[in-house]
Amino acid sequence: MRPPPNLNTAMERIPEAELAGYLARVPQWTREGIEIARAFTFRNFREAMGFVVQVALLAERADHHPDIDIRYKQVTLRLSTHSAGGLTEKDFALAQQIDQLV
Repeated sequence: MRPPPNLNTAMERIPEAELAGYLARVPQWTREGIEIARAFTFRNFREAMGFVVQVALLAERADHHPDIDIRYKQVTLRLSTHSAGGLTEKDFALAQQIDQLV
């Protein structure tokens, strides 16, 4: 595996042969084409929105922004590095940081 990424630098797509190792680091995330996704369910809307704010702060610091779908108390996040056309180390690093929030 590569050293931890600097989240504020440009990234290259992870080769297909290496993706399984990265996915093992974030076992609750699933690969959906060129994205990884995870759904989070909270007790109520307020908790869901609090989580979204925390994710937004992480994303701003990393200059890497997930797609966020909020449906009452369920939040689904999708990560992909659009500028690279797929998954990069930035996606997995941010996923790990998000996992630490819950």
